[in-house]
Amino acid sequence: MSRIALPGVGMTRFTSSDDRSLVDLAATACRRAVVDAGIERGDVTSLHVGTALAEALGQQSGLGNALAGALGVEGVAADRVENTSATGATAVHRGIEAVASGASDVALVVGAERMSGADTSAVTDAISRLTHTREYAQGLTLPSFGGLAAGAYLDRHDAPREALATVAAKNHRNAVANEVAQFRREVSVEEALDSPVVAEPLRLYDCCPMSDGAAAVVVTRSDRGEGGDSVSGADHAVGVAAHASATGTHPVAERPDPLAIESVRVAGERLFDAAGVGPDDVDVACIHDAFTVLELIELEELGFYEPGTAWEATMDGETAMDGALPVNPGGGLKARGHPLGATGVSQIVELVWQLRGDLPDERRVDGATRGIAVNVAGFGNNSVCTMLEA
Repeated sequence: MSRIALPGVGMTRFTSSDDRSLVDLAATACRRAVVDAGIERGDVTSLHVGTALAEALGQQSGLGNALAGALGVEGVAADRVENTSATGATAVHRGIEAVASGASDVALVVGAERMSGADTSAVTDAISRLTHTREYAQGLTLPSFGGLAAGAYLDRHDAPREALATVAAKNHRNAVANEVAQFRREVSVEEALDSPVVAEPLRLYDCCPMSDGAAAVVVTRSDRGEGGDSVSGADHAVGVAAHASATGTHPVAERPDPLAIESVRVAGERLFDAAGVGPDDVDVACIHDAFTVLELIELEELGFYEPGTAWEATMDGETAMDGALPVNPGGGLKARGHPLGATGVSQIVELVWQLRGDLPDERRVDGATRGIAVNVAGFGNNSVCTMLEA
């Protein structure tokens, strides 16, 4: 039976400001993915483009059509995908579904965002609108929810403030050797604890940055090449074991438990059921750490740890590169960066690199054969999970 494979991936470096246009960023990532897959642009039959803020920041409408022109692939089917901060992974899923259904033979998926294209207040306002309209009208922001969740987590589980700082320090340490990461310097636990307050108890190093960047993947069938067609990257292709998504209660205030992100739990359960494996079978994870506390909560919702124990595991080194479950080996949103529409695709790119094993020793999770990524929209309004296998 034919499986879905990812024979090629590519990224731009994530930065705080990139002078290239949104189209140019996306096109650069796409060209790198096509070269990595060993295919020609003419082999592409569908183009799936994810961007969350293009219109809100006054940059680009019709990005799929503009990108098809920039790449010289006119004639392909093209669409635009938007799912707030889970846009990237959702775009990947649309590419997977297009190939699995037979609608497309070779899908090219790209996520791109240029958040420096507007001033900080405009970007902050656009991101704040990801919340429920009543919450937005009351002035609540995603950092506000992050601070409330972090305080509740520390209180409920009697966890020290150092637990959150340990997540930040780990992910910054992982990003040092990642050539496409926005922040390639270590941050100590002490530095994280002493950084400026953003939303108590969250501090600056507990929060992801605003970023520019793009990431792309090529999606095709694992048996493509039979009958004359070929994908020269097929010998190092990584397979898609399963993918799943779920929505949660949109207004955060209406959730019965402020520490329960139902969409992550449900999407995770669907993912593991579809793959026929459990959390213990996963070797590496890319977790949506827009705020450090989310890494802990999401690990628990996905079943890797019992509620209230992920912080202890993190402080014990279990989620470090040499731990039992390496988490965010590329630095996560925290240090790799978080260009909204590109983030979910960049998580897939990171897993492909890890599972192919073609990274330097200091960047590689030894012996990884199965990885999982979770990309979260808003503050858990929607979650998108993907499992890949070498």
